[in-house]
Amino acid sequence: MMAGLYDMDVLAWSIEQAALLRERRWSALDMENLAEEIEDVGNSMRRELGSRMAVLIAHLLKWQFQPQLRSKSWLASINVQRATINRRLGKMPSLKSALTDDDWRQEVWDDALVLAIKETGLHEFPDMPIWTSAQLLDPAFLPR
Repeated sequence: MMAGLYDMDVLAWSIEQAALLRERRWSALDMENLAEEIEDVGNSMRRELGSRMAVLIAHLLKWQFQPQLRSKSWLASINVQRATINRRLGKMPSLKSALTDDDWRQEVWDDALVLAIKETGLHEFPDMPIWTSAQLLDPAFLPR
């Protein structure tokens, strides 16, 4: 029955599951879907981090490859993304593991390239990451 509610209305299912947890009615819980939803929360946090990192990288690429177009707006976007990312990493330290995952970093870089190409029309950006995570998150770092 609960799996049916999960399939029909995940919000109603989540409210019901939260109530069952609070009531400590362990045997009534939909364990399989609960486990999946909990994993999805973590994956969602990694996706948000990746999205913010891609925007940050795209702006840094524009900063480096279009120096004649540098603006306060680009700098503001860079600073906002860094601040938000650093806050998230402070609140969820386990997210830092993504920063050292080469596959994840390459996916984020690829997403940043799509953004940078779309926004600039340029195609001469590096295919591989050229900055470390420490550089990307360093408030003082701007590529030359």
